[in-house]
Amino acid sequence: MKFYSIIIFSFISMVAFANRKNELCKENSLLQQKDTIVKKNVLSNVAPILNATGNQTYCIGSPMKIVTNMDFTDPDDLGVAAIYIQISSGYVFGEDTLSLSGFHPTITSSWNAITGKLTLTGVATQPTYIELKAAIEDVDYNNSSANPSGSRTFSISIGDANYLPSNGHYYQYVPNIGITWSDAKIAAQSNNYYGIQGYLATITAADEAQLSGEQSAGAGWIGGSDEQVEGVWRWMTGPETGLNFWNGDFQGSSPNFAFWNTGEPNSVGNEDYAHVTAPGVGIPGSWNDLSNTGDTSGNYQPKGYIVEYGGMPGDPIIQISTSSIINIPTITSSYTAPSCGSGSLILHAVSTTGTVNWYSNATGGTVLATGNDFTTSILNTTTTFYAAAHSSNCPDDLRVPIIANVTPTPILTYTSPYFMCDESYTVIDVQTTSGILLWYDSPTAVNPIFLGTHFVVPNIHQDTVFYAEANFNGCLSNRVPVTIKVYAAPIANDETIEICAGTTITLNAGNPGLSYLWSTGEISQTINSTIGVTNYSVIITTPSPELCSKTKNFNIVEHTSPTIDSIVINGNSATIITATIGDFEYSIDGSTYQISNEFLITDGGLYNAYVREKHGCGLAFKPFIIITIPQFFTPNGDGINDNWSIKGLVNYPNASVKIVDRFGKLVVKLDATNYSWDGTLNGKMLLSDDYWYVFKIDESLPELKGHFSLKR
Repeated sequence: MKFYSIIIFSFISMVAFANRKNELCKENSLLQQKDTIVKKNVLSNVAPILNATGNQTYCIGSPMKIVTNMDFTDPDDLGVAAIYIQISSGYVFGEDTLSLSGFHPTITSSWNAITGKLTLTGVATQPTYIELKAAIEDVDYNNSSANPSGSRTFSISIGDANYLPSNGHYYQYVPNIGITWSDAKIAAQSNNYYGIQGYLATITAADEAQLSGEQSAGAGWIGGSDEQVEGVWRWMTGPETGLNFWNGDFQGSSPNFAFWNTGEPNSVGNEDYAHVTAPGVGIPGSWNDLSNTGDTSGNYQPKGYIVEYGGMPGDPIIQISTSSIINIPTITSSYTAPSCGSGSLILHAVSTTGTVNWYSNATGGTVLATGNDFTTSILNTTTTFYAAAHSSNCPDDLRVPIIANVTPTPILTYTSPYFMCDESYTVIDVQTTSGILLWYDSPTAVNPIFLGTHFVVPNIHQDTVFYAEANFNGCLSNRVPVTIKVYAAPIANDETIEICAGTTITLNAGNPGLSYLWSTGEISQTINSTIGVTNYSVIITTPSPELCSKTKNFNIVEHTSPTIDSIVINGNSATIITATIGDFEYSIDGSTYQISNEFLITDGGLYNAYVREKHGCGLAFKPFIIITIPQFFTPNGDGINDNWSIKGLVNYPNASVKIVDRFGKLVVKLDATNYSWDGTLNGKMLLSDDYWYVFKIDESLPELKGHFSLKR
């Protein structure tokens, strides 16, 4: 087996060598022609024109050539030092790769996964266009993902600047540690690329941001700034000079396109200049704001700047780059209309290839239909179909499941009517095979009044119909009526009865002809209360079949008769003290009553204290005497206050009053028969002075002593 392999390999090598020998002969001939032309015409050096063809469809899992044909047009050169092939749009790091296949002994390749770029250079000398053409046509694209998507644009250029086919611009990272934004702006403008004017990059689209930032060899300054107006970010360089691309801080907004890192721009420390964030800090290729100098070290120290070429007035038209596209067959969107109950459904899918094949299996099987819309057969259950973005040169291996949702119609189980007593409640149980049960108060109501299979019927007083309906993922059951029959309940209002203490009363449950059960155990309509028991209840029940019950409560309030304990005299104030507690009223004349038990009496004398119970439960009275002792008198014969006397003294026959002067000499003695003094002694008027009295009501009470003034 090894022997045959060696023979086959040797044969292939001989064929390759023979082909290569023919190519070298052609190259020598071209070189001779070239030398002759140069000698004759002395042509100036011009840039080559590159042209690639090959917009293709990628078959998942198989490498694919990025072009179907590659051509160079150059009147004065036979080759270039290097060709740069980059996945300039749609690049997915870690999945996409470019590699050189075939036999190319004069060409070496180098793949940079960060930039997504494959570089082709000569092994010993500068490769010719013929060698480069053969090599480019042997460059393979491959994707390691089991489910790749989107499209890939490949730029093919003779320069190492990143080329973006969507706008025809070039991007070049220039390392320069610590360079300021201002200096980078000047430096970028001093650069040119094959005669195209350079400027600090102005990034206006997502693919441009990825190519110039995420796929760049480094991070650095770009041409945005808010130095003119804080928070108003504009492009300050290139053809977009003056274009506003962001307003505000990190919570701001963009009128077109911006790609700030999370939390940026934050305007900390006069940060007025845009910078592509260092690798490993937040979102790859995103932006942050820095001061003109940035930090002196670390992630926020400027490491260089990004120059963009293209779009400036006067730029020459060059064709040193070309591009091709590979589309990955993908279902980009799908939709299925759900079905309520059995039926056919229309499934919809859109593909990048424009053609969709439908299958019933994830792999294998025959095509059920072709087109964006697929009408299923009658389905009784949820079924999964598969849509594939079909390409004529690729199998339908990548199939997307499209679910045809068949929602079963809910079925309700219930009984009707239900019965309940007025002023009571009942629970309606309606079961559903699926979904949520909704309750309505009319057959056409939109808003439900309750959710759930156990509906607690509110307090209703007449026959009522409620309506139940189940909703399972938008699939509705029939709305069914459930009738509630309402039986009248007994009339039973609670009562509070007031009686005088020590009496009884007859309690009546009302509702003649019904059943009764008292808290005392009695079953008659009426019962007699018991002295001292204040709370009773009776359950009143209607006859069968209703058997509606209601409880009536009786609260007996007993009112106590009044008893006077004492009357407390304090000067001209009298307070009636009762021996019992109750709802009492008070009087000292027997006709005018008040709630307060205190009275102010200006005239001494004999009085009666009255206490009555407000609800007619008793009356008590007790006499009392008020004695008033004057503080002075004026015996000057004007008929006003000419005599000193103790008011009410006449009511105490055993009472006596002794009046003495300041030296203790007895002046006069008063009693019930001689109860006043005119200010004389033995017929002579005494002088104005203070006099003292000793008042004794009877032998059982202590003496009262005090003094008063005689004024003339």
